[in-house]
Amino acid sequence: VDKDFIEACYFLRDHMDKVSEPDDEMVIFNLTSLYQWFHISAEEGACADTVAVYLNEVNSQTPTVLQFLVNMADDNRNTALHYSMSHCNFSIVKLLLDTGLCDVDLRNKSGYTAIMLASLTAVESPGDMKVVQQLMELGDVNACVGQVGQTALHLAVRHGRVPMVRLLLEQGADPDAQDHKGTTPLISACDRGRVSIVRILLEEANCDVNLKDKVISCGLFRQHPIKMCKDLNNFIQ
Repeated sequence: VDKDFIEACYFLRDHMDKVSEPDDEMVIFNLTSLYQWFHISAEEGACADTVAVYLNEVNSQTPTVLQFLVNMADDNRNTALHYSMSHCNFSIVKLLLDTGLCDVDLRNKSGYTAIMLASLTAVESPGDMKVVQQLMELGDVNACVGQVGQTALHLAVRHGRVPMVRLLLEQGADPDAQDHKGTTPLISACDRGRVSIVRILLEEANCDVNLKDKVISCGLFRQHPIKMCKDLNNFIQ
């Protein structure tokens, strides 16, 4: 572990009350040293073993700094958790979550939490899905993206992430959540012709098919593919 990095951790431990003083040159110097954490943990090719070494070293040398470190955000308000989830680096996501110190509901500048970013990923292995489940159990699955009002379930539906739709519903995602236009996950699924997701929402979530958005009265009449009409018709008869 880089010597300057550990020294910066010691400094931060002893001067935590000065972190809010941006004009303090020593604070600036040491925070700059700590920012190498993003090179270690947040890059696309980041190595989980290296991240584990740093986490263990900080925890053993300056445990009071660990919480600050794992939740430290860059200029776009992205944390290491945001980046590792975006890069589908699930081994690093698990290391961060296992510290028990991550604030998983922190939002980046675009208003996204780590759970929202997870909803966009195409998870392939059961092990990776377990990590995502761990994340969802720790955070708010119904948080909305700023003024847009979309939840993680809206995002998963929009991008056709069927396993994520199932997992989000299992973790308590609201199938009737409406964004700022009144669009529900069902309306979105119908709009995009996502038959499998429509089935999941109707079978598993028992969502309200009568909810209206600000464009058209009912989600069941938003779809255009003929096959979608037939499939939906079978469900509501």
